[in-house]
Amino acid sequence: MTQFKIDILEGLKANQKRLSSKYFYDAHGDELFQQIMHMDEYYLTQKEHEIFENHKDKILKTISDGEPFRIIELGAGDGLKTKVLLKHFLESGADFTYTPVDISGNVLAILEKSLKEELPNLNIEAYEGDYFDALAEISESPEKDVVFFLGSNVGNFSHEGAVSFLTNLRNALKPSDLLFMGVDLKKDPSLILSAYNDAQGITREFNLNLLDRINRELNGNFDRNQFLHYPYYNPHTGECRSYLISRVRQEVTMAGEAISFRPWEAIFMEISKKYDDMQLDLLARESGFELVKSFYDQESWFVDVVWGSLG
Repeated sequence: MTQFKIDILEGLKANQKRLSSKYFYDAHGDELFQQIMHMDEYYLTQKEHEIFENHKDKILKTISDGEPFRIIELGAGDGLKTKVLLKHFLESGADFTYTPVDISGNVLAILEKSLKEELPNLNIEAYEGDYFDALAEISESPEKDVVFFLGSNVGNFSHEGAVSFLTNLRNALKPSDLLFMGVDLKKDPSLILSAYNDAQGITREFNLNLLDRINRELNGNFDRNQFLHYPYYNPHTGECRSYLISRVRQEVTMAGEAISFRPWEAIFMEISKKYDDMQLDLLARESGFELVKSFYDQESWFVDVVWGSLG
């Protein structure tokens, strides 16, 4: 039994149904997420790109001491924003290796091809698979590692989940290694919600595509028309949560098993948590990190932080 099958059945048999957002990224899911990153409403990509353009020299000086280093990017995607920094680092004569890590081999293949065309002098060693498997294997090298975790991917965890993930990440790093992490900040709730409920319905399609994947890979019979895409934002917790809600009483089969839905029963799909500076400082301390430097966009909607191991 594949891990995909195990996780899907476990999530849909739970009292409060859930699906893991990491399974959004099949080939079509990858394409949809690239569309999301280019939406007008999805300010996160625009703001982080702005930070990289405006602070690329300061970022290099913060993460590099002139010695060889390795950039390990977790969840590299198409590398759109990262290329801004990679290009500048190469032009500045920095001695580094770029290791993109992603669960999607399709995305990595596309990224490697584009990097070889756009930055032929870049030393690239891609890794397909789990983040911590990659870190365990890569971090044995003697050079300094700088882990990139961009796009506010940390927001895909609850606070407790983020502390657990980042603590494990810190434990996998050498004392001299650094974490370079993008974080979406609290702001006008209407701006946040529209980023996950766009007028074109791309985010809705992104969520529903997971039902299509289950149909295809687990011989399911989900009818996507019987599910409502429902995101909401809680300004107190900073959590934007997305659900697929069954419009009717129905029974869905997959992998030879039946899953029953009550009318208006929800499947929890994804969390996108936003932070303020105080919450971010707390997250660093609880995870065993300390702040080295922060880089903000002009409106302070987004921040990229450099963290080092505490103590």
